[in-house]
Amino acid sequence: MRTDDLIDALVSDARATDVGATRAPSRRLAMVAGLGALAALALVLTWLHTRHDLMLAMRGGMFWMKALYTALLGVAGYLAVERLSRPGGSGRRGWILGLSVLAAFVVAGVVQAMMSPDIQMTLHMLRGHSWHVCSRNILVLGLPMLVLGLWVVRGMAPTRLTLAGLATGLFAGGVAATVYGLHCAENTFTFVALWYSLGVLSLAALGAAVGRWALRW
Repeated sequence: MRTDDLIDALVSDARATDVGATRAPSRRLAMVAGLGALAALALVLTWLHTRHDLMLAMRGGMFWMKALYTALLGVAGYLAVERLSRPGGSGRRGWILGLSVLAAFVVAGVVQAMMSPDIQMTLHMLRGHSWHVCSRNILVLGLPMLVLGLWVVRGMAPTRLTLAGLATGLFAGGVAATVYGLHCAENTFTFVALWYSLGVLSLAALGAAVGRWALRW
């Protein structure tokens, strides 16, 4: 083999390796999302059950607004952890998206509460019928995905362990909260901005706390 041919072969092999390394985290995290969503769905079907008016609710805008909000939080977590699973990654795009979406929904919730005609209506929008279980249910639904996600990320090469755990929890929380919408009948921005966000952020905080030691490699 000529020297030029050998050099070309080595360069091609290096490029293929780089592409494979780039795609590997994405494929693994997509698997985590799929299995996590299935686990959450199984818990909804066997434990919480879907809302009785699900087909009717799916024709309304708020059902999809909730789903869009929580799904975007999950995407933000994915973008962050996909970068943080590599040495020196920052996850900046994910954090910007997550904070922007959270801020937008909180503002919508505050505006809706301020437009309420009286304090009783405001309290109703804030508490709904399930304020005492909403965040807890999202936390429980997201635990299987969080555990799986931390295990998968640990097999990569994270160096910012707390942030990687935080991003993994945000990823799991967004997916779990989206699936939880199949059960939850609450339909105000105020309720979702508080209790859904609290459930997702609880998983993010748990991921950060556990990730400090669980992601060591």
